[in-house]
Amino acid sequence: MTITRRRLGAIATALLMSTAFAGPSRAAEDTIKIGVLHSLSGTMAISETVLKDVILMQVADLNAKGGLLGRKIEPIVVDPASNWPLFAEKARDLISHQKVAAVFGCWTSVSRKSVLPVFEELDGLLFYPLEYEGEEQSKNIFYGSSVPDNKAIPAVEYLMSKDGGETKRWILEGTDYVYPRTSNKIIRAFLKAKGVADVDIRENYTPFGFSDWQIEVAAIKAFGSAGKKTAVISTVNGDANVPFYKELGNQGVKATDIPVMAFSVGEEELKGIDTTPLVGHLAAWSYFESVKAPENAAFITRWKAYSKDPKAVTNDPMESAYDLFQLWSQAVAKAGSTDVTKVREAIIGLKVRSPGGYDVTMNSNHHLTKPVMIGEIEAGGQFDIVYETKPIAPKPWSPYLAENKDRH
Repeated sequence: MTITRRRLGAIATALLMSTAFAGPSRAAEDTIKIGVLHSLSGTMAISETVLKDVILMQVADLNAKGGLLGRKIEPIVVDPASNWPLFAEKARDLISHQKVAAVFGCWTSVSRKSVLPVFEELDGLLFYPLEYEGEEQSKNIFYGSSVPDNKAIPAVEYLMSKDGGETKRWILEGTDYVYPRTSNKIIRAFLKAKGVADVDIRENYTPFGFSDWQIEVAAIKAFGSAGKKTAVISTVNGDANVPFYKELGNQGVKATDIPVMAFSVGEEELKGIDTTPLVGHLAAWSYFESVKAPENAAFITRWKAYSKDPKAVTNDPMESAYDLFQLWSQAVAKAGSTDVTKVREAIIGLKVRSPGGYDVTMNSNHHLTKPVMIGEIEAGGQFDIVYETKPIAPKPWSPYLAENKDRH
C-alpha cells in the first residue's frame, strides 16, 4: 500500500497531538498531589507559615525515599491570606481542579468552618493540625490536636490546684471568633460547676490583628486587684499576641501576680518578643520544643537543617502537622490507594511516634489521643514543662454543655 507524503504528515500531526494531550495526564498519574492550605500573608501568617514548611519538609523526605505507592508526592501550595471565605474558594479549587488526594491546612476555626462544607460536598480529606473548640465531628476532617476536654479543662484544673496557684478569679481573653467564644462557653460552664460565681469571671474579645492593648491590660490588672488569686486564660490568636505580650511586660503584669495561660502562643509567636518580663507566664499544649526525647532531638535537627536556620524553633502545631502527615502516609500505604474512602478506613487505629516521645493514635472519632503539657515561659523564649498528663482520649462534644447531655 502506498502512503502519500500528505498522508504521512497527517499521521505525524495526529501522533504529536495525542502525545501532547496524553502527556499531562501521564504526568498527573506519576505523582500524588496534596494541597497545602495555610495563610502565608495577613494576620495569621506569623503562625501558619511554618506549618506549610513542615509539610514540605516531610514531602521532601518521603520523595527522597521513593514517595508513596511508587509515585512522588507533589505539593500544591496556596495562600488564602488570612481571608476566611478565600479558604473555601482555594479548597474547592484544590479538590475539584487540582485533584489533590488530601489537604493539609487551616489554623483558625473560622477557616476550618469555612472549608468544612466544601470537603463534605466534594468528599475530600482535610488534615487539621490545631487545637480547637470541639463541638464538631466530620467524616471528611481528621483533627490533629486537642479539644477542651483534653487541653483547656486540664489546664484550668491545674490553675485551680495548689501547684497552679489556687486561682479563684478568671479572665477569659480571646480573639473574637468561634474558637475563643465556644471554648470560653465550655470553660465558663466548667467553672460554674466548680462553684465559681459570675462576678469572678471576666470575658473579653478583640478583633484579629488587634494592637492597642493598653486599656485592656489595665482592665486585667484592675480585675486582678480584688484580693483573690486571678489568672488569664488567653485564646488570643495570630499576630495580636505580639503587642498583647509586650503590653503585659510594659505594665508589669507578672506571672507571680496574674499568670496568663495561653492556648495559642508557642515558641514561634515568642520569637519576636522580649520574654524577659514574661518569665513564668504559661502555655498549654501537647508538645514543647523543650521535651526531652530522642524523637524530639531528631525532629529539631531535621527542622533546623531543612529551614537552614540555626535559630529556627519547633512548636505544637508543627508537631501535630507532622503526626497527621505521617498517619496519612501510613494509611495510603496500608490502603494501597489514595482513594478517599479507602484511606479514611485505613487510618483508624494507626499509630505514629510523635516528636513529643509518645504514641499518637487516630481514633474512630477522627481525633487524636494526646497528653496535656503546661510550660512556663523562660527568658530565652522556650518553655519549662511544669506539668504533664498521660495521653487523654478526646471527647469532641464537651460534657459541660447542656446541649451535649445526650451524646455521652
